[in-house]
Amino acid sequence: MDTLRVLALWYGRRMGTSPGARFGHACRDHWRLDPDLTYLNHGTVGATPRVVLDAQQRLRDTIEREPARFLLRDLADTRQRPMRHVPHMRAAAAAVAAFVGARSADLVFVDNATTGVNAVLRSLTFAPGEEILLTDHTYGAVARTAAYIAKRTGAIVRVADLPGPPCQAGPVADAIDAACTPRTRILVVDHITSGSALILPVADIAARARARGIAVLVDGAHAPGAIPLDVPSLGADWYIANLHKWAMAPRSSAFLWAAPDRQVDLHPTVISWGYDQGFHAEFDLVGTRDPTPWLAAPAGLAFLDSLGLDALRAWNHALVWDAARMLSDRWRVPLPADESMVGPMVTVQLPSFVPADAHAVQALRDALLFEDRIEVQMHVSMGRAWVRLCGQAYVEASDIERFREAVEKRTGR
Repeated sequence: MDTLRVLALWYGRRMGTSPGARFGHACRDHWRLDPDLTYLNHGTVGATPRVVLDAQQRLRDTIEREPARFLLRDLADTRQRPMRHVPHMRAAAAAVAAFVGARSADLVFVDNATTGVNAVLRSLTFAPGEEILLTDHTYGAVARTAAYIAKRTGAIVRVADLPGPPCQAGPVADAIDAACTPRTRILVVDHITSGSALILPVADIAARARARGIAVLVDGAHAPGAIPLDVPSLGADWYIANLHKWAMAPRSSAFLWAAPDRQVDLHPTVISWGYDQGFHAEFDLVGTRDPTPWLAAPAGLAFLDSLGLDALRAWNHALVWDAARMLSDRWRVPLPADESMVGPMVTVQLPSFVPADAHAVQALRDALLFEDRIEVQMHVSMGRAWVRLCGQAYVEASDIERFREAVEKRTGR
């Protein structure tokens, strides 16, 4: 993916400046981050740009002028009364749908990806012994949701172990395909895994599963904004993704896309006035709550456009891949995956002098934050300690170097 670096340089020249002048610390004023904080954890809790927070506040001010009208008459169509114009939730959904290559008719908003996974799995009826297939890279909250469903229904949760590191797309798809059985009812697979930060070949994975008659739910929590996305082309039955990470929306904002033939029996986790009135009516209004994270999502997309989305993706990828190569060489650990499986964040094995102990890793992470003012995600998995580094417009190579120096200093190296 060296072409991404070429793109980054091309965009910089087109703007009359270098990528380093366009992004990096010169870009930090777009966010309200503490100037003393090195923030390498955008993938866990995305920082919302100032201009998007301002747009959200304007929406809140508008609501407060006529709250009952806005929330009960103009926000969503629950088939209780005639609508005077396109509901605000549908207008925002149309903008998000266009961004991810979908029809607005097939997309609704949910609080976050976990909420969307719950809506799908709780809407299905499982017979005892039917299988919910996950991978060993599945996000913890999703795995717990599957365990909850299995406990209540008698279904069985099975886990496909993905090969690596280093991970490669073909063997990953092969491993998931091999884990499918005649009892597999649904496959839940990440588009970009959370802890390991790998871009999985979901179109290939979905095609193989559906050829076996297995429904496919894609957890795309990290995909919108991070990588190019055309949801319908992936061949999944459902696609769920956050907008408050790489798509710059306020927290918490996510969407649930469902293929047309999967919408009839799909219900939100909270049943309200729209029950049995259609896909949009059920999800667009589930009680009184603040709708501005969804209504401000188009402002997040506009901000991405103002930065130059292709240039930003190229910057983020080059930043974290260079970091992975540098740390891998210095700490004598293997690269985590083929470069094609890395987007705006990368997970690298910590060196051998960092013990693979959850308490020790948490202590190191806390020391980095509270004493060194570096926020970064660390965890223990597969008997190893890992760090996940996130790029973003406000991050530059010196931030990665500062992190490396702090780790080595704190571990006596």
